[in-house]
Amino acid sequence: QVRLVESGGDAVQAGGSLRLTCVHSGYVRSNDCMGWFRQAPGKEREGVASITRDGSTIYAESVKGRFTISKDNAGSTLYLQMNTLKPEDTAMYSCAATVHGRYGGLDPNAYHLWGQGTRVTVSS
Repeated sequence: QVRLVESGGDAVQAGGSLRLTCVHSGYVRSNDCMGWFRQAPGKEREGVASITRDGSTIYAESVKGRFTISKDNAGSTLYLQMNTLKPEDTAMYSCAATVHGRYGGLDPNAYHLWGQGTRVTVSS
């Protein structure tokens, strides 16, 4: 059974940095697309960043230049480096994976495998 487990969330002040990690076990093929999503209280889940099997990335406009998505060579760990954090980045962050090699982009509906999330709180 595939599991996605996130870690690295914390409470930080504006301008600070965090690195989120998502370890996936089980059968997640290297050609599946993976992404980071977030959901703030009272808001819909939104795509933050995604990465394809060949390393192509896409970012939400709100995080471009501040966040970087990456994965290790084995493809078993996904990262999200978050710099210059803002209070509006406060949310529950989750990693997700598509199946059958499908492209996901920033559309949460395209992803079928989800972790439980890790909370990020940014204070002003």
